[in-house]
Amino acid sequence: MSDTDKVVALVSKLAAYHGDVAALTRTEFERDVFGDRPWIYVLVAEAKGELVGYAALCGLIQLQFGARGMDMHHLFVEEAFRGRGVGHGLVEACMSKARLLSCRYLAVGTDPENQAAQAFYEGLGFARRDAHPPRFSMRLEG
Repeated sequence: MSDTDKVVALVSKLAAYHGDVAALTRTEFERDVFGDRPWIYVLVAEAKGELVGYAALCGLIQLQFGARGMDMHHLFVEEAFRGRGVGHGLVEACMSKARLLSCRYLAVGTDPENQAAQAFYEGLGFARRDAHPPRFSMRLEG
C-alpha cells in the first residue's frame, strides 16, 4: 500500500471515530496535496518504516493584522502508537511547517467530548479559545 493510500485509509479511521463515513478518494487527496494548486499540507509519522499517523494543515489568516496561520485540520495516530510521542512529534512538525510558511500561529479544534485531545493540546502549550466546539491556538512568533 502506498503512503497516499495509507493516509486515505487513516482519514477514514478518523472519520469513523467521529461517527462519519469518509468519502475521500485517492484522486481527491492527490489533487489537494500534490496538484498544481495544493490546498493542504500533509505531514506523516512513521515507525519502523510503517506510516502510523498524519496531520493535515490548511491556511488561515487574520488579514487585518497581516497574520498568517495554519489550522491543524486533522491529527491522527494509529491506536497502537498512541502515548509514544507520535502525536507530539506531528504537532512539532506542524509548528515547523507553519513557521516555514511565515505563519504567526497554529490553531486546532477538538470534538467537545474528546477531553483527552483537549488536555493533550493544553499540555503542549496551546491556549483554549472561547468557542464551541473547543478551539485552541498557539503563537509561533519569537
